[in-house]
Order: sequence, then C-alpha cells, then structure tokens
Amino acid sequence: MDISEQSHAAIASVLEEALKRYASAGEESVLTDIHLLPNQDSGELIILDDDENVLARTVIAEWVNYEGDDFYTEIEPLLRAEVTALKEQGLLDKLSLMKPYSFVLVDDEKETVADLLLMDDNETLFLNDELLKGLDEELDAFLKDLLEK
Repeated sequence: MDISEQSHAAIASVLEEALKRYASAGEESVLTDIHLLPNQDSGELIILDDDENVLARTVIAEWVNYEGDDFYTEIEPLLRAEVTALKEQGLLDKLSLMKPYSFVLVDDEKETVADLLLMDDNETLFLNDELLKGLDEELDAFLKDLLEK
C-alpha cells in the first residue's frame, strides 16, 4: 500500500505524541506493550497502552474505506518502518519505560496481529519469518547426524 508523505508524517507524529508522556526523566514506567490499532473503515490509527488508555490518534486518508482483505498485511510493513525509524533516530532510547517493551499491531478485538518492534537492553534477537526459514531442515539434519553417531 502506497501512502502519501503527509500520511507518513501523520503516523510518525501520532507515535511521537503517544510517547511524549514517557519522555520524562522521572521514575521508569512499567509498560509491556504499546498497541497500534488501525481501523480499516474510519482510517483511524489509535495508539493504546497496556490498560487500553488512548495515548494518541490520527486518521490516515488512504486507509479510509480500504476495500482489500489484506489490510493488516498491507499496513504492517508501513507501521514497522515508522517505529523502526523512531528507534534509529534515538527517540526510543530517551523514554522512561522499563525494558523490555514492544510495539504491537492489534486488530479490532485487541488481538495481536504482529509484533512490530521489541525494545530490550540486551539486544534480544527478535525472531521473524526470514530468520526461521530453513530451520526445520537444519534441525532435522542435525538430529539425524546426532543419531547416526
């Protein structure tokens, strides 16, 4: 899904707005997930905390009345790129959130669709499909080799 620069800016802005409340240098907040809840009908993107409190919201014009059945599949890479850009800019390092916490794409029932980014002090390896490709074959070969010895 292609979206305009204005929509990219709106997503970045709503994420920054949601995170502002955690930017203080005070005591670390305990938060496990930041939920990104897009709405295919209204085009709204709502950012929620663990307790489903609304942190920020915006409307993405290209999402309004999107007709495809692949809505979450289409927007996942867009949202992942925006969250990753915040990390690369160092904005996530300045938050007073206790790690680990993650950014999660959720559906209307608040069920996890995809984990977009995990923030952890220990540089935790986040498994994704690309990393897991061929793992079954490698493990089968390893086990076969082990049993033959």
